[in-house]
Amino acid sequence: MTTSQTRYVLGVDVGTGSARAGLFDAAGRRVALASHPIVMWHPQPDHAEQSSQDIWRAIGICIRECLTQSGAAPAQIVGLAFDATCSLVVLDGDGQGLPVNAEGDATRDVMVWMDHRAASEANEINLGHFEVLKYVGGSISPEMQTPKLLWLKRHLPATWQKAAHFFDLSDFLGWRATGSLTRSLCTLVCKWTYLGHENRWDEDYFRALGLEDALERIGGEVRSPGACLGTLTPQAAQELGLTPHCVVAVGAIDAHAGGLGVLGGAWQDEENTPLEALETTLALIGGTSNCHMAVSQSERFVPGVWGPYWGAMVPGMWLQEGGQSSAGAAIDHAINDHAHAPRTVELAREQGRTVYQVLNAELARLGDVPLLTRDLHVVPDFLGNRSPHADARARAIYDGLGLDVSLESQALRYYATLQGVAYGTRAIVDALNAHGYRIETVMVTGGGTKNPLWLQEHADALGLSLRLPEEGEAVLLGSAILAATASGLHANVPAAMKAMSRIGSKVEPRPQWRAYHDAKFAIFREMEQQQRQRRVAMKDF
Repeated sequence: MTTSQTRYVLGVDVGTGSARAGLFDAAGRRVALASHPIVMWHPQPDHAEQSSQDIWRAIGICIRECLTQSGAAPAQIVGLAFDATCSLVVLDGDGQGLPVNAEGDATRDVMVWMDHRAASEANEINLGHFEVLKYVGGSISPEMQTPKLLWLKRHLPATWQKAAHFFDLSDFLGWRATGSLTRSLCTLVCKWTYLGHENRWDEDYFRALGLEDALERIGGEVRSPGACLGTLTPQAAQELGLTPHCVVAVGAIDAHAGGLGVLGGAWQDEENTPLEALETTLALIGGTSNCHMAVSQSERFVPGVWGPYWGAMVPGMWLQEGGQSSAGAAIDHAINDHAHAPRTVELAREQGRTVYQVLNAELARLGDVPLLTRDLHVVPDFLGNRSPHADARARAIYDGLGLDVSLESQALRYYATLQGVAYGTRAIVDALNAHGYRIETVMVTGGGTKNPLWLQEHADALGLSLRLPEEGEAVLLGSAILAATASGLHANVPAAMKAMSRIGSKVEPRPQWRAYHDAKFAIFREMEQQQRQRRVAMKDF
């Protein structure tokens, strides 16, 4: 129950399939949570589009629901911050959406992060070996914004000519809330090739791509996440159910907000833990895709891992961002793309359980669980390999499938895919450690962490301890940390991280399965290499 004297902050997270809002007090205690779906269109293969208006409406619904749940008055909400996927929003000079599709549907004005239509543009950029690419792991991804901009200019010239604003999604939300064109250092450094450590764009890079006319449409001032963006406009306050006195923070990408939400837990046992302690901790945000966030005080270059990004997450530290484009999505695909899937859904409904719980129970029934996949191996790169190979052409591999269509067969395929996702994370950790890191602990959050099998297999596959935050909605907490900083509840982002984030449960690796996972990981790497060799063998056809 709230009191009229309590001040609260809102963290708003826009993910791939929904908008969510969480209401927190200054100690990081969540008092309300709401979620609302958002629409996605897939008009062509590799195309994924959303509507900025639909997203904004969903956010308003979530915020009003949080107020209703908590009983808090709008005047008690002193701060608000947005995090979102790194999707591209295109608007005209009047702030209206422009079509990012051949159908001319201006409702669909968002090119979603997972949209890979610009794969050939990304390949073309990488062949240019531009200096700026060393700050994205040596190879740009079609999930980043300059390949998307290049595709837009080439394929939708009418949209390009009318476009007045190109926004990363969280920056769009900040603009919609306050009217400010200020951009987040987080979004620009990580997805737009802004050189944050030098406070500048590489204009030669944009000229070489023929995108020099895009720079004036990416905004002006660049500020760090957690800085004060302004207060809500009267219109935005009305639409969100808040007051115009609510301070809005410069936001962040969703995974980076999750990193802020969990990494503060590394400081809970000591009064003055130095920043060096963060260098041995990896933040893993598990969802539709997985993101792996590692920070350091020195500039480190890890081939195939995005970054190093200056100040993109923890102020004053460099960020390395590994990732798996298909993680939770790969596991769900393995479940749904099986003949037994409809019956499993029925079983889950009859038993009042989730599909994952039904499959986990079946695996437990089958016996000595890890050994069940000794003859079934999966490389789950359905959407390419983001890290550590930066190979957008990579695809998933199954080794060991039969014709069995039983629940047992489905459970085994699900289990082997889950292990494959864990081995992909292990490959990223190995790449980080080979270039100066020494990861000892993994702080985990996100949808995947609600599955105990996911947690244990990641601990076993990595041979590392997992730590879960006390607050399960760590992405929302990360945005709340930014809101608490901008509104003055805490002096700065590190202080807010320390005050608002705490470690909850722990998952330890089981040493008896180390050799088994080592053997399967070696097969995993061999399968990846064999696919690359086959592509070379077929390149002339």
